[in-house]
Amino acid sequence: MINLRKFENSRKFGYLFFIQYNGKKFDSFDENSGKRSVKGDFIKGMTEMGISWAKGVQQASRTDSEVSAQENILYFSSNFSGDMNGIIQEFNKKNRYLQIISVKKTYPDIVIPDYVEYRVYKYEIPEKYKITSINDIEKRCKELSGTYDVSRFSDEKGDKLKEKLRSVEVKLEDGALIFKGNSFMPKQVRNMSGYILSGEIKLLPGHYLSLIKNGLNSELVSSFLERDEEKIDGVEVVEKNNEIYLFYVKKEKRGEFIGKNGSNIKKIRKQYGKVVVRDFY
Repeated sequence: MINLRKFENSRKFGYLFFIQYNGKKFDSFDENSGKRSVKGDFIKGMTEMGISWAKGVQQASRTDSEVSAQENILYFSSNFSGDMNGIIQEFNKKNRYLQIISVKKTYPDIVIPDYVEYRVYKYEIPEKYKITSINDIEKRCKELSGTYDVSRFSDEKGDKLKEKLRSVEVKLEDGALIFKGNSFMPKQVRNMSGYILSGEIKLLPGHYLSLIKNGLNSELVSSFLERDEEKIDGVEVVEKNNEIYLFYVKKEKRGEFIGKNGSNIKKIRKQYGKVVVRDFY
């Protein structure tokens, strides 16, 4: 995931924003001219606070129009190295329907969807379908669970995808349908919900659907950089993850800290392992 030398010579970090939003208040997830979108509101809010980034904003999952999220993830790489928690507080004050739950600092220039192992969706059962037999619902949930070609539950966009085999687990839980899968085709969950609740493949409304979670793999989770309170001579701030230590050193002290021909940093790396030195601003 990381090239240490490249990372040390860069100012960039990766930031994962865990967000929640009310899908009924947006026209789409991706930016659309003249329409309100989840990503558009996020980009607008960050830009207004002076945050810039490279290579655009990625998402862990796309959601259809009117679909909400209890937890989705947006990611970008940026030279920003200040207090991101302060940025979050300010963002949340200005945005009613899109909120940042938390932020994690990690490596730059990674492809977030590659690190999502599974996604969980919840479809609240509409009132008109609450008379459907529980036995029938549970039987159809079991029928639709497994690994198979799910394209009949998708749309024209899904038909154009090369990979049509998907793994999915479906269950009835607390009066809602819970879908867990490694990947979903367009409209798949809403069409499956229609089949489970009516016995026919039909596209049910999006406003009953919520993205609950993106299951990130252990490689990405272990890359999250956390503040460490250890005191080290010449180091202003220490951050670390399971792979590296990140030492922030005042720019004018960097040469002294590293030492002639890297003599000091070699000793430090013998003690701590992989160490990256960044300028402290």
